[in-house]
Amino acid sequence: MGFTMPQEAAWGKKRFSKAALPIPFTLAYCEQNMQNEKETRSLIFRKKMKTPRAAAAAGIIFSLLLSATIILLHLGLPATLEQPARHALQTGNIMLALHLVPFSGISFIWFMGVLRDRLGENEDRFFTTVFWSSGILFLATFFVSASVAGATANLLIGQGVQNSADIYVLGRTISSQILNIFSLRMAAVFILSTATLGLRSGFIPKWASATGFVFALLLLVSTRFVDWLPLAFPCWIFIISVYILVKNFRPAQQK
Repeated sequence: MGFTMPQEAAWGKKRFSKAALPIPFTLAYCEQNMQNEKETRSLIFRKKMKTPRAAAAAGIIFSLLLSATIILLHLGLPATLEQPARHALQTGNIMLALHLVPFSGISFIWFMGVLRDRLGENEDRFFTTVFWSSGILFLATFFVSASVAGATANLLIGQGVQNSADIYVLGRTISSQILNIFSLRMAAVFILSTATLGLRSGFIPKWASATGFVFALLLLVSTRFVDWLPLAFPCWIFIISVYILVKNFRPAQQK
C-alpha cells in the first residue's frame, strides 16, 4: 500500500512551489527593481554633480595662458645667443612663462571635462579615446618642451658656464623640436577628434568644426618651424569656449 500525501500538504507544496510564486517574488523582478533603483540614484547624483555653466571659462583661461606662455618663451629665448648670456636672455619672461605652464595644464584638463559633459549620452568611445589620449599627450610634450627651455635658461644664467652659445643652441633646438613636431601634432589630433565629435553630436556649430579641420590640417602638414603657428591651437580653443559659455548662459527657449 503506497503512501498518499494528504490533500492539505499537497496544496501547500503547490502554493509555495517556484512556478506558483507570484511575479513580484521572482528573481527577474527583483533584479529589474534593483537596476531601476540604481539608475534612479545615478540620475539624482548626476543632477547634483552637474557641471557649472561657467566651467566653459576654463577653455578661455587655457587659451589665454597658453598664448601668453608661447609668446613669453619666444620673446625670452632669442634665435641666437651672444655673449654674455646673462644679458641676452630675458629671464623675467622665461620664469613667468614657466610658472604659467602648470596652470594652463590644469585649465586644459578642466576644459576637456567640460567637452565630455557637453557630449553626454552622445559620447563615442572611439573618438573619445582619441580625444583624451591626444589631449594628455599634448600636455605631456608641452610640459617637457617648456621644462627644457627653462632648464637651458637657468643653466646659462648660472656662473662659470663655458660654451654657453653651444649649450643654448642645443637646449633651444630640443625645446623647439618637441613643441613643433610632437606637441603641435597632438594638438592637431585633439582638434580633429573634437571637431568630429562636435559635428556628429552637434554640441558645437558646423562652422567651428570646419575651422577646426583647417587649423588641424595646418598643424599636421606644416614641415617648417613657424614661430607663431602654435597659437592656432589656443585660438581655436578660445572660439569654441566662448561659444559654449554663451550658449550655457542663454535662456532655455533660445538654445
